[in-house]
Amino acid sequence: MGKIIAIANQKGGVGKTTCAINLGGAFAALGHDVLCIDLDPQANLTVGLGIDVNTVERSIADVLIDPNVQLASIVRPTKTKRVDVAPSTLELSSAEVELFNAIGREMALRDKLARDIVQRYEYILIDCPPTLGLLTLNALVAANEVIIPVQTQYYALKGVAALLKIIRTVQARLNPQLKVLGLLPTFYDSRTILARDMLDSLRDLGDHQVFETVIRQSVKIGEAPTAGVPITVYEPRSDAAKSFVDLAREVIGAHN
Repeated sequence: MGKIIAIANQKGGVGKTTCAINLGGAFAALGHDVLCIDLDPQANLTVGLGIDVNTVERSIADVLIDPNVQLASIVRPTKTKRVDVAPSTLELSSAEVELFNAIGREMALRDKLARDIVQRYEYILIDCPPTLGLLTLNALVAANEVIIPVQTQYYALKGVAALLKIIRTVQARLNPQLKVLGLLPTFYDSRTILARDMLDSLRDLGDHQVFETVIRQSVKIGEAPTAGVPITVYEPRSDAAKSFVDLAREVIGAHN
């Protein structure tokens, strides 16, 4: 059965979508079939994997609010071999509002992750929006594991505590199987003392594992989405691509 991994942090700009796209690409480069689910109304994951949102007739919004729309029916191949996407559009914002009045609203995504989907893909990555709202809650209820990207900057650690509190509540009430796979340091610049101090602070938190892999600031990572492919396809020999393959190996190692 495929591993379902939510990539979550309510703080914007920490690299959630970048992580989802490039970790997916790294799993694919290592020979694994991947489904990326875009749970953010901004649809950056969808666009970053080369899908024109204007061509998306049915999206994850339809899956969440319409009992007759199955997840498999919206899945599309991307430009990257072995990587498929469940696309998002701006309609997801209004779908979230509709969900508020639905029975079992926290379970909408989990209920649609049918056995055939979970068996078809070895890794299912869910890119969460930068809020702790109902969409992120759906991801945490549906997932087996969560990766928390954390920017190595001063305010980053404050937000992590709030997210961990939500995760503990989800574990206690809705999804006892959920576990934190690790905190992922992002936008790391080893030349600054602040970044090095923040990385040490992150590792001193003690409650949760911090990945050995650190995602450094990189121009190439920023360029890759404009080509609609992960860094592992755009510039496979780059240090950034190597970092995401290292991360993928760490995640795979955690399951062995």
